[in-house]
Amino acid sequence: MQSSPTFDLVLFGGSGDLAMRKLLPALYRRTAAGAVTTDSRIIAAARTQLSREEYLAQVHESCEKHVGEAFDAERWAQFEQLVSYQKIDAHSDEDFASLQRVLQGREDKVRVFFMSTGPDLFAPVAEAVQRHNLVTPNSRIVLEKPLGHDRVSAARINERVGAVFSEQQIFRIDHYLGKETVQNLLVLRFGNTLFEPLWRRGRVQHVQITVAEEVGIGRRAKFYDQTGALRDIMQNHLLQLLCIIAMEPPATRDPDAMRDEKVKVLRALRPLSGHEVLQHTVRGQYKAGAVGGAPVVGYLDEPGVNPDSVTETYVALKAYIDSWRWAGVPFYLRTGKRLQEKQAEIVVTFEDVPHMIYEQPNHQGLNRLLIQLQPEEGIALTVRAKKPGEGMVLKPVDLSLDFCETFKGRRLDAYERLLTDVINGLLTLFLRRDELDAAWAWIDPIHEAWRQFDERPKAYTAGSWGPAAASTLIGRDGFAWRNEL
Repeated sequence: MQSSPTFDLVLFGGSGDLAMRKLLPALYRRTAAGAVTTDSRIIAAARTQLSREEYLAQVHESCEKHVGEAFDAERWAQFEQLVSYQKIDAHSDEDFASLQRVLQGREDKVRVFFMSTGPDLFAPVAEAVQRHNLVTPNSRIVLEKPLGHDRVSAARINERVGAVFSEQQIFRIDHYLGKETVQNLLVLRFGNTLFEPLWRRGRVQHVQITVAEEVGIGRRAKFYDQTGALRDIMQNHLLQLLCIIAMEPPATRDPDAMRDEKVKVLRALRPLSGHEVLQHTVRGQYKAGAVGGAPVVGYLDEPGVNPDSVTETYVALKAYIDSWRWAGVPFYLRTGKRLQEKQAEIVVTFEDVPHMIYEQPNHQGLNRLLIQLQPEEGIALTVRAKKPGEGMVLKPVDLSLDFCETFKGRRLDAYERLLTDVINGLLTLFLRRDELDAAWAWIDPIHEAWRQFDERPKAYTAGSWGPAAASTLIGRDGFAWRNEL
């Protein structure tokens, strides 16, 4: 396997949940695969005073847990040589002076500042590394979502970070874009001729995009109660998946060609505001129930949550894209916590045949393309076939591509792919500034209308599929969520 360039990766928030669960295990796997040069360095930075040995013990435990059976003591010995720890407070010039000494003499290496922190630290850290002359032509900064809490705050962060780093050096990350199935969706659309004639109004009846979670808010109460599902998941993950589904074929694989087309989709989204928001959205909040057979408390009883909170843990909405390709085709998006099962999927339902010559009650077996992102990754196309036996009895069957069965080798997880792209300077799978701005511009009026009309979240039982109103939202058009079919 070809190695990436030698790099210094400074991981701010290096002792946090994301770093321990995702980023460090991903870097371990890349190292174990031979994709990291031996003179690269991973410099974890956090406010806590820890020795290198104490920090490595935490990383070892986390990698062993999250890498699983592939964890290997010999590979760990190789990986730990790359890892060091720096106590850094984002507002301490003394701490950044110490980091400057660590990085000195390696200005020719790729230098990555990965912000695995809250968005309030993005700009202060960017300005601190500038003050201490740490920004080189080979530097990049990676900004985790959420980038701000609305359009104004996102613009403010982008202004300050953009004063330090050029747009080509800023990698705004959405890990859903690194998933193998999303890559295959791009290939499915732009590497084959089969679907192109069908990928449009008149052929597609409607599209559903679901990102469902079994988990609650965990230890994120302070963050989540100020954010909610609309801004935490809908603004980024779901709108990004919508862009991938709806974008026009780019002329080339150039990162800006791909991102230009995504921006066009976001700008073509029909705005929702005022009373339209109440008609086209559903806001929910989970109450006590059972998930996976175990009882769970309601959102208002979660530790750290304001008992009078009106923060939504679920949102469903209906959107239209006003373009020649998609005019009149409804897109239904939903996300929520404490739902029946973990699931991320896209369902493209095609129009029925214009004249059915076989008996088929209730239009059973409409052609559907199912793209599953998690927990399993795969693609299935539902078609009608004759059931064996006498008579012409039709039955829906799936033509399936199971990635685990088809491709036996280990696949990169999302953060492995995206970290590799950062180090190699590949921007295709990262958000551009105008793309982020267009997403917030569409989302903000929804939240404002909820506030204006005091639209309180509808209760749903933990372990269900969300509020009944979400079924009504799609049912008014004669459709149903896939799990309800």
